[in-house]
Amino acid sequence: MMNKCQKILDHKCNVFVNRQLIYNRPEQFFADNGVMAIEHADFDGVERIALVTGGEVVSTFDSPETAVLGRCEKIQEIIIGEDRLIQFSGCAKGEACTIVLRGANEQLLDEAERSLHDALCVLSQTAKETKTVLGGGCSEALMANAVDDLAKTVAGKESLAVESFARALRMLPGIIADNAGYDSSELVAQLRAAHAAGKSTCGLNMNNGTIGDMRELGVTESWKLKRQMLNSATEAAEMILRVDDILRATPRPREDRPH
Repeated sequence: MMNKCQKILDHKCNVFVNRQLIYNRPEQFFADNGVMAIEHADFDGVERIALVTGGEVVSTFDSPETAVLGRCEKIQEIIIGEDRLIQFSGCAKGEACTIVLRGANEQLLDEAERSLHDALCVLSQTAKETKTVLGGGCSEALMANAVDDLAKTVAGKESLAVESFARALRMLPGIIADNAGYDSSELVAQLRAAHAAGKSTCGLNMNNGTIGDMRELGVTESWKLKRQMLNSATEAAEMILRVDDILRATPRPREDRPH
């Protein structure tokens, strides 16, 4: 065992992270030689440490000349709640990080975690498909106007369905305004007037509850997610419209009640 510890020292490192238990004698040996020993690191944690510090995970210590050491500015133990954690800061590569969420209760923490997860999912999809569209209801207003123009060329009752689709698109900017606590009817009317005047980049500025230029404000959305959202909503509406009738089954009799 001490031979293996000496091989670790030959790597010229000052921090050693191990996935398994480090016994007292090796730990004291590392401490005497100025090496911090961290034990019981989980596999995902070791992979993340290697990613952010620029090092490589090794399973043997026979070739110190080929090992790649990671680097960071500071390592410290922090306490979050009742948990003790090891924090690596000032990492060389910085390709990964840990986000600590705090909240007054479990419900707020769950909501914050869901919101963060949704934001990261959008970010990852946008990184894969870099095409974006203007947000703030601008894209929906443009699509609604295009569908309205199409409805004028459709004959018969089908034109009513096309107009309904345009109205559904205009409801999305209203939902954005409602969620921000503003008067959705007033803002949607202003948005329609702006697009009718040729201001095709206008959308809802939820910072102050007005109409603004989404391109100047930098409000964009992922084109891929926007397309998927519209396709999913359209498919759901079509599925409901295909339902001709509903057959209600007789409730199953309970065993504790007489027939």
